[in-house]
Amino acid sequence: MASTRVLTEGLYFGEGPRWHEGRLWFSDFYDHAVKSIDAAGEVLVEHRLDDQPSGLGWLPDGRLLVVSMRELAVLRQEGDGFVVHADLSGLARHMCNDMVVDGSGRAWVGNFGFDLDAELERQGSELVLSELPATNLVRVDPDGSVHLASPSMQFPNGSVVTPDGKTLIVAETLGMKLTAFDIEPDGGLANRRVWAQVDKVAPDGICLDIEGNVWVANALAPECVRFAPGGEVLQVVMTSQHCYACMLGGEDGRDLFLLTAQSSDHARASASRTGKIEVARVDAPGAGWP
Repeated sequence: MASTRVLTEGLYFGEGPRWHEGRLWFSDFYDHAVKSIDAAGEVLVEHRLDDQPSGLGWLPDGRLLVVSMRELAVLRQEGDGFVVHADLSGLARHMCNDMVVDGSGRAWVGNFGFDLDAELERQGSELVLSELPATNLVRVDPDGSVHLASPSMQFPNGSVVTPDGKTLIVAETLGMKLTAFDIEPDGGLANRRVWAQVDKVAPDGICLDIEGNVWVANALAPECVRFAPGGEVLQVVMTSQHCYACMLGGEDGRDLFLLTAQSSDHARASASRTGKIEVARVDAPGAGWP
């Protein structure tokens, strides 16, 4: 096991970390802001939004894409502001979340599929997974057109695309598994399969390393777990509180950035700034997208 150091604290709830042009970019849900941080811990507010931002990515020309959670949309930066790049409301069900954008500007976006807060209030902390509805994974092409990527997903969340652009891996948080697809030339997905069953881990944000293994932020525990294809646990990094997202970056790609908070519960997370970014050094640098 490895431990972490705290790079910054005082966030509400950080998500969607992306290493971009020498800085770690991320969304802070309840600050309604996209922020970035450097290696010294200096945080900049890059953009303010009316809605809660989540997943981040960039088009090939450098324009930022941001998931607008409650609006069920992907926003596109135009100048100093944002316009709707894609309206996901016809396919997404109750709050969009994480997103991966590949080198061509094609994006895959997850969503909750149901009102998580309401279900937790109804069922308590022990959700009966068989009673929860499945939802769609949505694809957004570079022109903003919206397509059904895959139905029947169990809370599709963090995603990665392999360096060759041919495989998409998606964290199904409530399925407690990572699911892989072949990416066809037109962006369609084929050959759906379980990349790793990660029982007792609720995979939230994920990132890929150069050795083909996936780091998984475990929303149920203060840890980030490195899985090999098939599900073998290779390494565990312990965090100071529950871990909800992760990203490899830094000058050599071997800094594992971990976004943590005391709780993901909306009422608690929005009431106090318990969010942190923690960092651990690892052996294998990041690869692929994001």
